[in-house]
Formats: sequence, C-alpha cells, structure tokens
Amino acid sequence: MKKKIAELLKESIDVKNKVLENNVKEIEKLASAMLKTIKSGHKILLFGNGGSATDSMHIATELVGRFKKERKAFPAIALTANISTLTALGNDYNFEYIFERQVEAFGNKGDMAIGISTSGSSKNVVAGILKASQIGLKTAALTGNKIGELCKIADICIRVPSSNTPRIQEAHIAIGHIVCELIEDAF
Repeated sequence: MKKKIAELLKESIDVKNKVLENNVKEIEKLASAMLKTIKSGHKILLFGNGGSATDSMHIATELVGRFKKERKAFPAIALTANISTLTALGNDYNFEYIFERQVEAFGNKGDMAIGISTSGSSKNVVAGILKASQIGLKTAALTGNKIGELCKIADICIRVPSSNTPRIQEAHIAIGHIVCELIEDAF
C-alpha cells in the first residue's frame, strides 16, 4: 500500500507541476474575469457533473462564505445544488438541458458561467455554456487534456494536462482555490 500511495501522490504532484508549466496565464485570466464580474455587481454560475458538480459547489461555497479571510460574501451559485430543480428538468425536458435552463433562469448579461468537465465534452455543460454565451455572460471552462467542445466555445479554457479523471479533478479544485485566494486578495 505504501508504494501505491507514494505513486498516486507523485502522479498528483506531476499533474500540478504540468499545470504550473502550462496554465498560469489561463488561471490568471480566469481569476481576473471572475474578479471583474464580482466587482461589477454580477454573479458567477458554476456547474458540472459528478465530481465536477461537487467542485462547482465547493468553489461557490468558498466565494459566498470565505476562503481564508473575513470579507463580504461574493455572489456565486452552483447550479448543481438544487436536487429538485435538477431532477425536474432532467425528467421534464432531458438531462442535457439541466444547466441550460438554469443559466436562462438565473444568468444576466455581465454575469459569468463556469462549466467544469474532465472530458470537456459533457453535453449538458456544453449546452449551459452555449446558453450563457447567447445571453451575454462571460464563459469559462475547466477541462482535462482533450480538446473537447467546451474549449472551442468558452471565452477562457483551462485544460489540465492529464487524461486521468481523479488527477484532473484534483487540479480543478487546486485551480478553484487559487482563484478564490486571488479574488480575496484583490479585496
């Protein structure tokens, strides 16, 4: 077990080193766009499936609550948190539209939408980002190494240089923590 633990930790470190080598500029763009959104009085909508759904909730919580400092609450909503809405939309429309409908309901021009998908191709996340673009939201995507549809349509795309889902998710939450800290520092 010790050998496996060491291998997994090294693999996680290696992916984060690749993020450091390849993604600092994009992370800065994301933090700047989020900061601009908040400072202009608008909100951030976050969404994804599975582990990316919980990453959406985690990042929204850090913004609404606090990350490291006492400060005012920042407006962020995880579109993955309302199980009643998710199941109603999935049942009444189709699972593909669960984020698109919520972006339409809660998104306003000047807001920002962040879609998280390790594959970069989750149809419902793509649909949510497309709807966000149509109604004038700034868009961003956190994905894995594959050039999926999300990177083609989002204003900002951070592709974690890995195809291993757990390592991608670990990098996504590290990126989320980084942008939360940068936003807090700016206030």
